[in-house]
Amino acid sequence: MREPSVKASPGLGRPTGRRAAGRRAPVYQAVVFDLDGTVVDSVELIIVSFQHAIREALGQEVSREEAVAWVGRPLREQMELFSPEHADELVEVYREFNHREHDRMLTLYDGILHLLEGLRKAGVKVGLVTSKSRYTTQMAFDLTGIESYFDATICADEAPGNKPSPAPILACLEQLGVDAAASAYVGDSPSDIQAALAAGVAAIGVTWGVFPTDKLQAEKPDVLVHTIPELMKTLGI
Repeated sequence: MREPSVKASPGLGRPTGRRAAGRRAPVYQAVVFDLDGTVVDSVELIIVSFQHAIREALGQEVSREEAVAWVGRPLREQMELFSPEHADELVEVYREFNHREHDRMLTLYDGILHLLEGLRKAGVKVGLVTSKSRYTTQMAFDLTGIESYFDATICADEAPGNKPSPAPILACLEQLGVDAAASAYVGDSPSDIQAALAAGVAAIGVTWGVFPTDKLQAEKPDVLVHTIPELMKTLGI
């Protein structure tokens, strides 16, 4: 499993939990996560799948930087924006390659299991909001064994809007039974931060995904963290 880069925190954001009887109290009643680039290291899989689809269907080469710009949107939305007249073929070619290479190229980030177990032990509700389809989300669950850690999961097109709309985060919180003011959303993309701020939850950006730090800072998250131990401290775990 790949370990996120180790980089000092700039100290942004809300205070961490108070200690009681020598133990840190969790800061939030609910923590909702993005999946790709936050919980699972699927960055390279997504990029090469996109490049493969464009090459095979359109005969074009797409740079890594161009491919990254499309990350975070649901697949069909990506392809409809890239080439409306070829969207169906692009989706089909992408999925065939992505599903074939999925188990070889996707892994959990080091420390994620420890984080999820810590949230469970602390009694924090845990949700997942992703722009992946339900099918590919289940593929990731089956490969990594983390499904049981999530009390609610919202996938692409399962809410009236996808990120950066706040709708999927709010739908997840409704299932969890926790108010936005007592919740946080953790993600690695500008659309994650935009959705979190619009939903009224604490917006926590992580820098071990696909987007550079300056792109995330530009969205003004409440907190920006660089390692999973730093995220655990921020969450009070």
